Amino acid sequence: MAFLFLVASLSFAAGCTSSFGPGYTINKQDIDVHFEPGPPPQITIKSSYELTNNGTRPLSELELRLPGKRRFNTSDVELTWDGQPLKSELSPDYPRNTLVKLPNIWAVSGRHSLHIAMKLNTPGPGESTYLGFASDAFFLPAQGWAPQLLPAEGVFATGGAPPDKWDLTLHVPEDFVVHTSGDKVKTSKHGDEANIHARQRIVDIYPFVIAGRYVRKQIGSDRQKIYLWTRKRQDPGDIRAVSDSLIKTLGNYNVVFGPRSVAQPSAGFLGRHHPSGQNGLPLWLAECPVMPGCFTERNPLNAQVLGTKDEVRSGEMISLNSAMIDPGPGLKKMALATAPALAASWLGYGQNPGFYEQAPPLSAFPSFAAAVGDEELNGAAARMETIRRALALVPRNTPSTATESDPVVYAKSFLFFYALQDRYGPETFRKAVRHMLDARHNTDFNLDDLIAAFDQEGHGNTAAFVRLWMKHPGVPADFRAKYENTSADKNTSLKESTP
Repeated sequence: MAFLFLVASLSFAAGCTSSFGPGYTINKQDIDVHFEPGPPPQITIKSSYELTNNGTRPLSELELRLPGKRRFNTSDVELTWDGQPLKSELSPDYPRNTLVKLPNIWAVSGRHSLHIAMKLNTPGPGESTYLGFASDAFFLPAQGWAPQLLPAEGVFATGGAPPDKWDLTLHVPEDFVVHTSGDKVKTSKHGDEANIHARQRIVDIYPFVIAGRYVRKQIGSDRQKIYLWTRKRQDPGDIRAVSDSLIKTLGNYNVVFGPRSVAQPSAGFLGRHHPSGQNGLPLWLAECPVMPGCFTERNPLNAQVLGTKDEVRSGEMISLNSAMIDPGPGLKKMALATAPALAASWLGYGQNPGFYEQAPPLSAFPSFAAAVGDEELNGAAARMETIRRALALVPRNTPSTATESDPVVYAKSFLFFYALQDRYGPETFRKAVRHMLDARHNTDFNLDDLIAAFDQEGHGNTAAFVRLWMKHPGVPADFRAKYENTSADKNTSLKESTP
């Protein structure tokens, strides 16, 4: 049996040792994942917490976030408090959350045990949005599948932060290979089942798991390791082709956005395993257990600006540098098909699925990053073609009082990043984006962060440039003229006049 372990992490504050408001501390936390191949296959998750009320007042309830019903087909959910069954209800203010009424008042300094158990089931007919898994493989994406304890209610409230170290234990068939967050502590065997204990640290706030009877192949290069896991052996020629394409794509992301530094907090303990001279973190690509049920972040607007036939995706990041893929279209096409997912990982999107929900223009940033990968694979002419395709989605001569539709705003947002490249030049663009990502440790950024980064690196009024693009209907006339003119020199300067 083989095991591979990797940290996919987020920077996270564990909380203060003293409280100025209501709250509690998680002294100890353990999560146990038991995969049963079936039929039908099923995953049992058991979470245990040792809690202390270290706040300023007694507590009568807890607020939790359990796996979402739109993504996870859960059943047999049980909650106990010191062994006593608990009743729960959806929060009236935040229906995504669950409120748990405690059987007795939780006194200040009081210690109690909370246990949560549930089962994850395979999707039924027509339930394509649920996470899918098979008898020979499964995965659990970062965030969403594990219960999350939330802070107490009130001013200066605390609680919910996991301890600095906690254990994730996996029980899988002995012939499974496993890739998970955390550091391996020990493995053991019980019958035909393997038990893997992975020590999670504070950087593993969103743990993930990939496990199955995969055929493993290391591709890529010494400077960019790529691990390809498929459910059957692939043609050596196809593997070489996809390796070459992925190296080109990832290399271009390094040039445009800067390499993902292993020294960042979001890299976890990878910095102790990979020399600083390498271009980037290792990348894991694992075949989906079942289709559909693997990909969730579908975006038809992304398909429009990238010129793909439909919104069906062939790859999705489930952690900072781990992606589930569908090799169905063929390995030779996989680099292009997975470009949106790989591009998103350069921007930190794989760490937190909620991170995809951003306002324009940043909502189109992953699409722009995917287009950058396409340019490397298809040549410089692809840039011009992509821009003209997106321009065609934005009407000409729109009245100044008109309200633009979502597809038009998305196309404008996508083109905005090309305009930034033109205005500041590729090198300043790269430095500004890297500055923004590094400052936020790849975990969170907004439009203010982007403006500040470009102001610092480009010494210009980026806010005025944003307003020119996003606060007025249509696109600036000089940008449209530059790219709609078929006889325009494709090697013109990347500098654009200041608004």
